Amino acid sequence: MRILEVVGLTKRFAGVTALDAVSFTAEEGQILGLFGPNGAGKTTCCHCLSGFDAPDAGRVIFDGREITGEPPHRLAQAGLARTFQIVRPFKGLTAAENVAVALGRRRYQGLGAVLGTWRGEATRRRALALLERVGLAAHADRPAGHLPLGMLKRLEVARALALEPKLILLDEPLGGLSHEETRSLADLIRSLRAEGLSLVLVEHQMRVAMSLVDRVAVLDHGALIASGPPERVRRDPRVIEAYLGEDGGAAGH
Repeated sequence: MRILEVVGLTKRFAGVTALDAVSFTAEEGQILGLFGPNGAGKTTCCHCLSGFDAPDAGRVIFDGREITGEPPHRLAQAGLARTFQIVRPFKGLTAAENVAVALGRRRYQGLGAVLGTWRGEATRRRALALLERVGLAAHADRPAGHLPLGMLKRLEVARALALEPKLILLDEPLGGLSHEETRSLADLIRSLRAEGLSLVLVEHQMRVAMSLVDRVAVLDHGALIASGPPERVRRDPRVIEAYLGEDGGAAGH
């Protein structure tokens, strides 16, 4: 079943076309890889899908409903969560408190927002369970500002999971990580899919991420240049040409 459909998505900035009529789909319970070299338009696409940018044209349909241009908080309530390429935790809060803030989303428009009930013991237990899920339980009470990048990437995933999403957009989660951190986070991403969660994996490092995905869509200079099964896309001459000189290595060499 299709969980996400993107039709003719277009975004311009000061006369520059960052996305040029991009169309692709993501299936429920699978990982779609949205790949491309630097400057391909991947993060702009992620912003348009998650409500941080409004597209100039095109449609985004999520879980059978058009969500084009809706703000991020409405999309989060609808079940679409995301992580960010540049992690921005609440540095003065602990890891557990960062997750608790996301868990409190349903209270923010009611009395709970005033009373601060997101700090309750039940919420903390749920936050600890999510931190356990992503391998951060031992660091629950460390300030987020003291966590290294690899742990912050996991904290991003825990905060996204706190929204009880149907789909998570992962914006370059493997960027800047060591080989061991990359392997470990890749295992976490696989386990999320195994639990039935749908994911869109936005990545520059195509070689690293290719083994994670069920289908691939590749952008270059804002345009979709290839889509389909990973092995077919890997051999596409347009993809190989787009990645020439890039660290991602489209052909996996």
